[in-house]
Amino acid sequence: MVKRLFDVLCAAVALVISAPLIGIAAIGIKLTDPGPVFFRARRVGYLGREFTMFKLRTMRQTTEGVNGPLITGRRDPRVYPLGQLLRRMKIDELPQLFNVLRGDMAIVGPRPEDPAIVQQHYSTHDLETLAVRPGLASPGSIYQFTSGDRLLTGNDPESRYVDKLLKTKLALDRVYLRQSSMRHDLAVIGRTLWAIGAVATGRRKFKPPPEMAAARRLLAEDRT
Repeated sequence: MVKRLFDVLCAAVALVISAPLIGIAAIGIKLTDPGPVFFRARRVGYLGREFTMFKLRTMRQTTEGVNGPLITGRRDPRVYPLGQLLRRMKIDELPQLFNVLRGDMAIVGPRPEDPAIVQQHYSTHDLETLAVRPGLASPGSIYQFTSGDRLLTGNDPESRYVDKLLKTKLALDRVYLRQSSMRHDLAVIGRTLWAIGAVATGRRKFKPPPEMAAARRLLAEDRT
């Protein structure tokens, strides 16, 4: 109950603060590429229930959600230039604050995945991440943003994501679940904001997240 109240208050305040930025981004999207401002993505949330997650559209109207892999590659040609900027600054994720208000998501929690990824690639251990509402921020999402996205190269970023990144990302979020507290949530929020600022100012190398050692132990246990 306390976490939900915190999520609602944070989302409401963040929406008020970010509304001008979302508006400017929306105008830029309309001027850059014809089509809708928002992209609706199906994701798997709490207890495996699917929901519609909102994002600002960063791919060309003729390609987003229609052609190509589920995972966006590092230099994905489907992403138009403004979309690249929105992704790098995480501005495209701001509409998910609506998902938080609706109860689909939390501010901090495991990042939700596409239903096909969950169905095809989640192990029994990975399903642990569906025991809570998915979040805007998590240790796994921070790791992907600061270190993992560079692995998504080549013509098949989806396979690269599954082979090189997914299990580590999920293990980091499982560690978060086992250490979950309001203090930890505040730390994850702070680390997320710091990472966005660091990437925006040109930083390219980051230390592993503090949950990494425990995540590697979980992965080793999973293999036994």
